[in-house]
Parts: sequence; C-alpha cells; structure tokens
Amino acid sequence: MREVKTIIDAYKATVKAGKKSVLATVVHVEGSSYRRPSARMLVDENGITTGAISGGCLEGDALRKALYALVQKKNTLITYDTSDEEDAVVGAQLGCNGIIQVLFEPIDQTDEHNPISLLETAVESRKACVLISLFSLKNKKGLQPGTCLLIADSTFGSISNEKISERILSDASEVTKTKTSLFREYVDGEIHQNVFIEYYAPPVSLVIVGAGNDVQGLAKMAETLGWNIYVVDGRPTHAKKERFVSSCQVIVSKPEAVLENIPIDEQTAFVLLTHNYNYDLAVLKCLLDYEQIPYIGILGPRKKFHRMLDDLDEQRKMPNKRQMEKIYAPVGLEIGAETPEEIAISILSEIKAVLSGLEGHSLRDKDQPIHSKDNTQFDTVRL
Repeated sequence: MREVKTIIDAYKATVKAGKKSVLATVVHVEGSSYRRPSARMLVDENGITTGAISGGCLEGDALRKALYALVQKKNTLITYDTSDEEDAVVGAQLGCNGIIQVLFEPIDQTDEHNPISLLETAVESRKACVLISLFSLKNKKGLQPGTCLLIADSTFGSISNEKISERILSDASEVTKTKTSLFREYVDGEIHQNVFIEYYAPPVSLVIVGAGNDVQGLAKMAETLGWNIYVVDGRPTHAKKERFVSSCQVIVSKPEAVLENIPIDEQTAFVLLTHNYNYDLAVLKCLLDYEQIPYIGILGPRKKFHRMLDDLDEQRKMPNKRQMEKIYAPVGLEIGAETPEEIAISILSEIKAVLSGLEGHSLRDKDQPIHSKDNTQFDTVRL
C-alpha cells in the first residue's frame, strides 16, 4: 500500500514538473518471481523510477522498455522469462524460475480515468475495490487496453467490448467475495482478451491504545508499511502529535469514547499498550461489540489477561468463542523480542500473519511453494 501511495505522489510531482511518465505493472506470473501480480513501478521521462516490479533483476531493462513505450505513445506488453539462463536481457541464473508479464502504460494526464487516477480513487475509497487490466498474450504487438476499469461503490472507466464488460462485472463480484484476484481469457469470436482482475484491499488501520515511549517505534514501523495509524490515550501529556510520526492521528480520549472518531472495518487492528489495567479493560470491553475487528492484541503477561476475563465475566461481558479467537494476549509472535523495537516487529508480524490467514511459521519449514499457485492460471471463458 505504501508503494502505491508513493507512486501516486511521484506521478503528481511529474505532472507538476510538466513531465511525462509510464506505469509498469506485473499482470501475470507463471512459476516463481520476487514480486507478484499487482507490483508496480512508475518511470518518468528522465528515467527516474518509483516502486519496483522485481528484486532488481528486471528494472534495468524495464526502464528501457518504459521509455520506448513513452516514445511510441502506446501500451506495451513485455514477457520476461527468468527461467531461461541463456536470456541475456534479464541475466543468467537468477533463481526466480518464472515467466513474468509486465504491462507498460504511458499515462495520459488528460484522461480522468488513467491508471494512476484509478489507483488514487482506490486508495481514497478506503474500501475493497477491484481493478481491471486488459492485455493480449496471443497478439502482444496488437492493442493492449491496459488498466481501464475500477469497480468500487461506483464504476470508474469503461471497456469497449460489451460482452467482455458484462462478464468482467460478474467475475469482479466473485473476486470481491473471495478477496482473491483472478485471471481470465475471454474469447469472443476471433478476440482473445486476457484480463487481470485484481482484488485491491484497503490499507491496514492500526489503532494503538497507549501513547508511552514504547509506542513510538511501533508507530514508526507501521508507517513504513503504509498503514493508517491512530494513537489513543487518556493522558494529554503523552498523546501529543509531535511525539509521533507525521502520519499518525493522535487522539486524547476516555476509554469509553475511543471508537467514536475511528473508522472500523475488517482491516482494523487494535493493540492495547497503555500499561494501565483499567483503561485497557474498558477499551477491550468496547471492542468486543465490533464483530468486524479481526485482531485485538494486549500487552502484558498471561495472568493480566486472565484477570481481565474474570472482570469481564463479573460484568457479564465474557467473550464468546469467536471473540476469544481474535484476542492475542500476550501480544506478538515469539521471536525473542526484548527491546521496544523488537517487540514492535513481533506485534506487526503477528498482525500481518493474522490478516493473511497464516500462523507465522518459518518459510524453511513450508513444503509448498512460497506463493500459492491457486487462481494463478488463465481460465478460458467463451462468450
């Protein structure tokens, strides 16, 4: 998410400077690759890049391809085969062993629905969206429509082929429900249209309840991830804007009113770090009423949490099984963390794992490929 925001800011800077730019997007990967579909990189006319489409092995050639697309003033689809050790363009023995499709799109600043504008609309919506990118593997030198449609509360952009457009809207509904991107090849007579139907999740919101010194590192690291950060505390001496990174929203609040000014959705995680038992307990009691919250972390020893449960039981607010499953106390993954910064890494890693539906094991112990191969092939749909 941070990368997308950075790309949008870089694009605005190029527009202000009167420069042209190209957006490079990974639209499909077969096999292994450092970056997955939806990785993006902006290249301006001076060759300045923002973002990345690989671990560095493709960027050099991609820069040249982007500038060529800018000169040609048309979208271009380029295939990189990192499994070919004889490929002099990409370089030998990269170890990725994948085939990567990259779409290069010169940005038309006069088009209100150009790819960057669609990305900005998705970011500002603060809701799950679906982005549509059209390209053709069968005719790579032909028309490559590119990123042309955003489906959110409203639809932005358009697709000229009515049959394909109707089917995309249907498949986009499935993507929204499953929260998983899809790849399709729509066949309409002689037309073979490949489509990347990208699920775009809103950024994570991290609500840190507590504004002590140990929270500053956590907020700074969360900002690096591009998360929305709220810091809440009842002490005005601690909850000061100048004590935290600039992107933080700092709120002074009584525990019962913590949620009044914070939007909550399925991407909102809470961490209770006040070191004040009664404050943490009061906030936890409020959080239990919000089913959509996926994660509640509580700092402190296990006996503190057991005491909380006893007090909640006395107040007839004992968490049910579903509520208990989203409470992580003590907070964080076990990585031997001791310092505030190490504890921050532990907490952020656990939140990321939970939101990804994973348990945070070492990749060394995983029998399957790092990235799931589910829903990565083009399903052919005849219209």
